[in-house]
Amino acid sequence: MVVVTGREPDSRRPDGAMSSSDAEDDFLEPATPTATQAGHALPLLPQEFPEVVPLNIGGAHFTTRLSTLRRYEDTMLAAMFSGRHYIPTDSEGRYFIDRDGTHFGDVLNFLRSGDLPPRDRVRAVYKEAQYYAIGPLLEQLENMQPLKGEKVRQAFLGLMPYYKDHLERIVEIARLRAVQRKARFAKLKVCVFKEEMPITPYECPLLNSLRFERSESDGQLFEHHCEVDVSFGPWEAVADVYDLLHCLVTDLSAQGLTVDHQCIGVCDKHLINHYYCKRPIYEFKITWWDSSMLCFRMWKDSSSWNIFFTTFWRCNHSCQSHVPGWP
Repeated sequence: MVVVTGREPDSRRPDGAMSSSDAEDDFLEPATPTATQAGHALPLLPQEFPEVVPLNIGGAHFTTRLSTLRRYEDTMLAAMFSGRHYIPTDSEGRYFIDRDGTHFGDVLNFLRSGDLPPRDRVRAVYKEAQYYAIGPLLEQLENMQPLKGEKVRQAFLGLMPYYKDHLERIVEIARLRAVQRKARFAKLKVCVFKEEMPITPYECPLLNSLRFERSESDGQLFEHHCEVDVSFGPWEAVADVYDLLHCLVTDLSAQGLTVDHQCIGVCDKHLINHYYCKRPIYEFKITWWDSSMLCFRMWKDSSSWNIFFTTFWRCNHSCQSHVPGWP
């Protein structure tokens, strides 16, 4: 139904006949709604798919059965190819999904026969399974390495809710120091301790008594902050200091940084009586770019000199062999 909101000027001729332009306007056919206009104009009929479905996943071509894509009902692929949603096609008629298709083959292999990817592709396939919401694949990948070990590691790091913030602080401090000093690397001190109890070299048996019987006011006498950049601890778990150091190096390396660390001593701050802190302090060296590229550039720049000296040595050796009296 057409609703007229205003009266257009009458363009009919005085004799009541219509002009050619008026006749053309009266016989114009409505434009066919496109897929993007369908939601605002006319509802499209359910999209039908062939039994064998050609796919274009970000430029990578695949072919599979429609039943494979619909194997698990609660997945994005099953919803996309249910007919309720419009999926565009490319120039060759393949159904297009705007997603990197590097690991889509692993997703299809699981849908076809339950095959799982090799270990080196588990993390990447896990991201694809999350995107396509394939619950059964997610569950099986979480029980494979390295994801299974990562769950255990995160359970340990969960004892330190400040871990991510302190990790970012290490990176930020190292960056600022490298920029200020115009250096390729930066060093900072990190304290990592599992127990919050002080250590005495004189009366070790008193350690246990202080752990369980000291009052809150006595405990405040032992509270202090070591003179370091970042501090981790204490925590209650079987995992020790070296496990946390490994986590730090792993997560920093994952950001593309080269990390070296070594223990440079302990905090010798005197607390009370003959008790001292004795928390271990580690020096972290954060390198911001690899020196191998610099060495390659130096070698490349000096390659012409290498050719010159090699040629000079060969010429000198030849003259010594054939010219009598050559020095």
